[in-house]
Amino acid sequence: MKTAIVTDSTAYLPTHLREELDIHMIPLTVTLNGEAYDEEIDLTTTDFYDKVRGDGPLPKTSQPPVGKFVELYESLRETHDAIISIHLSSGISGTYAGAGQAGEMVEGIDVYAFDSEISCYPQGFYVLRAAQLAQQGVTPDAIMAELAEMKQTLRAYFMVDDLAHLQRGGRLSSAQALIGGLLQVKPLLHFREKVIVPFEKIRTRKKAMKRIVDLLAEDAAKMPLEAVIIHGNQPEGAEALLSELTEQLPDVQFTISHFGPVIGTHLGDGAMGLGWVKRQA
Repeated sequence: MKTAIVTDSTAYLPTHLREELDIHMIPLTVTLNGEAYDEEIDLTTTDFYDKVRGDGPLPKTSQPPVGKFVELYESLRETHDAIISIHLSSGISGTYAGAGQAGEMVEGIDVYAFDSEISCYPQGFYVLRAAQLAQQGVTPDAIMAELAEMKQTLRAYFMVDDLAHLQRGGRLSSAQALIGGLLQVKPLLHFREKVIVPFEKIRTRKKAMKRIVDLLAEDAAKMPLEAVIIHGNQPEGAEALLSELTEQLPDVQFTISHFGPVIGTHLGDGAMGLGWVKRQA
């Protein structure tokens, strides 16, 4: 059985990995100054952060039209027996729902939609694992079971410099944003029950990142991990953190990723985070 793996642009997987593992990507859209851009196709992450500097209006983001899913699924039907479509959390986007709707509309191929309940490279952990298993000929049901098992050990925490982006974009309540601003805190955020909520409130950026690293170290003491450093337009900071962590936690496999245009719209410049999951033997 040949199974196709589909995801959306918010996994922010490098092009070479998508090509190597035959991963198909559907972009979300960012609208800046009235012009719509398909993320990762029409707009690079660097260009996005250059365009949104200053106090201008917040860009708008939108999920892919169902028709784009239908078009892709129909093309994959010619060469595959099944599709597993893995998407960002249904608590912050309708993308997963759109994938499921399109799957019901396309006949002649089984479509399995998977809600990652998260986003960015931690979403990509699921995608990469699914693609590896698909290349080994593992059945779709077994792949979906493996993805469900991964949820037990997958963690991600992040901090932002300004909660206003999350509040203006509707991803965090006004009260939570106000409290954070007044107290000058750098709250640690995470996904819980598919939405972004505060995990802890910490006074400084340095202490917030140390707390995330401590959480990673706690899990690394229990099991082998692969982890990702995720940054919002902070490549130098990410590289410095990578150097520090590879020395501190030599048994953890690290990579660096980023908050691209869609997620960066809501987190803002300067956001940083870490995600990890149990490493497969």
